[in-house]
Amino acid sequence: MKNLRNLLIYEVYVRNHTEEGTFKAFINDLDRIKSLGVDYIWFMPIHEISQENKKGSLGCPYAIKDFMSINPEYGTKADFALLIKEIHKRDMKVMIDIVFNHTGYNSKYYQENKDFFYKNEKGNISNKVGDWYDIIDLDYSSTALQEKQIDVLRYWSNFGIDGYRCDVAPLMPMDFWIKARKEIERINPNTLWLAETVHPHFLLELRDKGFIGHSDCETYQAFDITYDYDVDLDLKKYLKGEILLEKYLEKLRMQEYIYPKNYVKMRFLENHDVPRAAKLIPHYKKLKQWTAFKYFEKGAMLLYAGQEALDTNLPSLFDKDLVNWNHMKDDFTNFLIQLKEIKSDPLLNDGVYTIHETNTDIIYVSYKNNQRHKVGIFNLSLFDQYFSLDIPDGSYKNLIDSTIVTIKNNEIHLSENPIIFDL
Repeated sequence: MKNLRNLLIYEVYVRNHTEEGTFKAFINDLDRIKSLGVDYIWFMPIHEISQENKKGSLGCPYAIKDFMSINPEYGTKADFALLIKEIHKRDMKVMIDIVFNHTGYNSKYYQENKDFFYKNEKGNISNKVGDWYDIIDLDYSSTALQEKQIDVLRYWSNFGIDGYRCDVAPLMPMDFWIKARKEIERINPNTLWLAETVHPHFLLELRDKGFIGHSDCETYQAFDITYDYDVDLDLKKYLKGEILLEKYLEKLRMQEYIYPKNYVKMRFLENHDVPRAAKLIPHYKKLKQWTAFKYFEKGAMLLYAGQEALDTNLPSLFDKDLVNWNHMKDDFTNFLIQLKEIKSDPLLNDGVYTIHETNTDIIYVSYKNNQRHKVGIFNLSLFDQYFSLDIPDGSYKNLIDSTIVTIKNNEIHLSENPIIFDL
């Protein structure tokens, strides 16, 4: 697939998106979502939830009872088909969560074939991660299980699904994912595959216990896009003041040579498993700087529903916990719309990407090809200051807010506002 680094993915938890928490109610928000420049809407698990050993009052959507089912909270399959039709009508695509590492305790698979499940050293069906007490792990040494799961993917691809976000994909054999991708390409060769790759410490814990734990690099054998968790902890450390910015940026530079040339990362400030961006970065101007950088960074971009409304509450996965849409600001919405327009530039997909060394709290990145040169400067300190850079003197339009920025004697004045411009 082409232009993956220009994509904007919008993550939705149907239960908490609207008061009704249904597919039909969600249709009413599609035009607003489209206006943000969204390319793919990713629905967190849409299937019926297992109730045995459930978490919270309603259970976790990642403890699935039946991969072929629809959660009756959300509506019917006919409702979901209508929603897909309405999304496609607006030139957006549909991605669903695929949770193939495990099921809930009273899942259909558990009732039909207990040989599909992992057994611990005592011979009991179990899981490999202790605090995931509401699920049991599947065992992919079973060829029959692999075929069943590929049948699930065939079903949803024929239903109209355009892509899959695969939960903890590195915990499962990569051979399975490669086989699955090959089979689904027969139905839709343009299917998008997003892997939830995991934090490095979790990967090492799995391997130390003798379990499967694939690196991000291995995951690219089957997947188009991987998570950004390999650098996420360094970002959090910088925001807490524990490391200098340059250490985080060096981790980002490493991605350029440890991954394949065509690697694509999903960049994010938040998702359903980490704190809200507005909570993590409460200063509005600083949040805008970070948001602009993430959009401009090399890779696809994720918005978690409510992020655009500056919601600070991370909704519970296990209870009704509505997104707070009351803090929506036109200033921030228009800012995101403009950032997506910038992100859609083909240069951000295939230009030579450089993260320049600054040794300050300033991020300076650029894209180049033989004809064009685009620059982004993000002043995380927010201090008024002059910054030296090797760019010809002149006046340039800031593509974010249309203001004019001037470079004189190879210096540019930085303030609280992010800057992106073309040379």
